[in-house]
Amino acid sequence: MPFIREIRTTISNRIAERRAHRQLTSELAAFRTAAERTELDLVLGRHTAEETREIEAILNQQDAERRYQHALQSVGLSGPQH
Repeated sequence: MPFIREIRTTISNRIAERRAHRQLTSELAAFRTAAERTELDLVLGRHTAEETREIEAILNQQDAERRYQHALQSVGLSGPQH
């Protein structure tokens, strides 16, 4: 049944994409210091916006989460730790 095969292939591809996205997110989280981020920005600057779109989105999300955590800590609250 080709239809079921297509569904299985689609699901398998989606799982692989999610796994790769989680791995990339984890690897990018290691770039925390200003120097590390500057180095990463220099590397990303050599590529087109289309090529770096996913990486930029992940970095922006991570930055927002860090700012949120910092804001919570500065007012004496604590949020979920990642």
